[in-house]
Amino acid sequence: MVNVHKLGVQFSGETLFEDLSFQLGPGDRVGLIGKNGAGKSTLLRLLSGEMQPSSGTIAREKDLKLGYLKQDLDFEKGRTVLQEAYTAFGEIQQVEAALEQVNASLATRTDYDSEAYHQLMVDLSELTHRFELIGGYRYQGETEKILMGLGFQRTDFQRQTTEFSGGWRMRVELAKLLLQENDLLLLDEPTNHLDIDSIIWLEEFLRQFPGAVVLVSHDRMFLDQVTNRTIEISLGRLYDYRKPYTAFLEMREEIRQQQLSALKNQQREIQQAERLIERFRAKSSKASMAQSLIKKLDKMERIEVDMEDSQVMNLRFPVSVRPGKVVAELEGLSKTYGSNTVLQDIDLLVERGSKIAFVGQNGQGKTTLARILVGDLDYQGGCTLGHNVQIGYFAQNQADFLEGSQTVEDAMIHAATEQTRPRVRDILGAFLFRGDDVEKPVKVLSGGERNRLALARMLLQPFNVLVMDEPTNHLDIPSKKVLKEALKHFEGTLILVSHDRDFLQGLTNQVYEFRDGGIKPYLGDIDFYLKERKAEDFRSIEKGEAVPTVSKNEQAPSDGAENYEARKRKRSLKNRLGTLETKIAGLEKEIGEMDYALQMEYDKTVSDPEFFDTYQQRKAILEGLMEDWAALSAELDSLG
Repeated sequence: MVNVHKLGVQFSGETLFEDLSFQLGPGDRVGLIGKNGAGKSTLLRLLSGEMQPSSGTIAREKDLKLGYLKQDLDFEKGRTVLQEAYTAFGEIQQVEAALEQVNASLATRTDYDSEAYHQLMVDLSELTHRFELIGGYRYQGETEKILMGLGFQRTDFQRQTTEFSGGWRMRVELAKLLLQENDLLLLDEPTNHLDIDSIIWLEEFLRQFPGAVVLVSHDRMFLDQVTNRTIEISLGRLYDYRKPYTAFLEMREEIRQQQLSALKNQQREIQQAERLIERFRAKSSKASMAQSLIKKLDKMERIEVDMEDSQVMNLRFPVSVRPGKVVAELEGLSKTYGSNTVLQDIDLLVERGSKIAFVGQNGQGKTTLARILVGDLDYQGGCTLGHNVQIGYFAQNQADFLEGSQTVEDAMIHAATEQTRPRVRDILGAFLFRGDDVEKPVKVLSGGERNRLALARMLLQPFNVLVMDEPTNHLDIPSKKVLKEALKHFEGTLILVSHDRDFLQGLTNQVYEFRDGGIKPYLGDIDFYLKERKAEDFRSIEKGEAVPTVSKNEQAPSDGAENYEARKRKRSLKNRLGTLETKIAGLEKEIGEMDYALQMEYDKTVSDPEFFDTYQQRKAILEGLMEDWAALSAELDSLG
């Protein structure tokens, strides 16, 4: 499918990596890992053909269909969700436009016996046949089906893509990749900004995807759920094992320990040989033996131990001044966007030293409440900050506020105060921006490096309350560990919005679950919350496997149990629809290939009775699945 041979990339004379070689085949689901700046996104760009290597080659199979999901989505303004999704069907739209042109010509012409009119009729027949063959009569229905499976409502289809958050736009792009029926998917941090429900859907889709997948992710659970192979880029070298992430780490460490043991044995052998050489060299009778040992040492292949990239940032969050006992008090707080009520009658008391986690699905108000606390949004009701409260805020898209044309150092200097400006270089060094790195333009930094820079800028302003919204997006696993350790030692008040259980473990002593406009407090850490919800992890809660809870803030109506059951049923229906849609897409691809075989090798296929039996079976199965999908969709629509 793809053969990579001795690939190398240099930027401004500096080598990012070199001599990378590997192959990709159908069924490979590769987790591409490495520290921020190691070259993961660059390698995806090379594989996609967006960028050319400095050395080496990439050989792709002829007619390979490739889909590439980038970190930073670039939607064309002015398109609706449906229009953007339709861009997945390039050939269909071209044929459709040609058909419209031919039909328009036929409608205005009266020279029915002319050769030109006859040619138009031939063109119409050929285009109509091609349109049917490539799924032209199905693509609109398929697009709506996939979008609804990903959580969009029909009312969303005509909304502009710019009206949606990054997570929802990511879903549009995922829908396009699914509709395109690609052979190879390149996914750069696909879980960033996705809620757990969407991550579960994506995991299921990728597990059933018949082609090859190469994905960059710092979500350990996602990697273990999806991948069957791990490729690591470390210090310019490539390590490739057919194991998912956790198993890869264990194997990598075992191999390294074996190398260390072998190296010690070899060093003892070398030292012993060198002592003998020194002893024999002085005696003429032993000179030939000394020369023999010298030759043996020269020919010996020295054992190398795989080097570990142990560089990590050095992070601590100092508290500015001591605030009053009450940091923030919310009374009857509500927030609406048009007719949509996100938060309703919220009461919340945040005391000094609290360590709080906000959890729940996307769209339930976690980020909204975080932004209200830092003064970014207006609201109804009461929100009072306490005495001497100074808030530091790290937004989901904090790195987007960096000016791309500035250098790393300039970005820091512009955010510094008079007191912190002399410390800019020291802070940058602590975040692994050293030497010439500080002169790099921000626009060339990787997503993780931009997030590190955004974290560094936070330290330039005083704060005693830290509000962080998904701070681990784009951060590599070692950086996540460093951030977690720094937050553990932070002596101020902490509010974290996150869906990363590993990151939250041991960080907080209160959890607030957001659902249906309200919040439910759990006075314990994330493990206590999951135990109370009778769930192993967030995924169980999203799948409806956990026991529901109702709080005063949730404003549950008298038929709350029925509402919960309806919501649980809707989640179950959506999951079943997603599975059905994947099966339908696979069958439609098989039938499309058989249609193509009929067109290209008609004599051969018509003489094969097994071909037509299989063809009819596939169509019958597809018809049954479509009926099941219609029934489930109707039931889902009836639930509102």
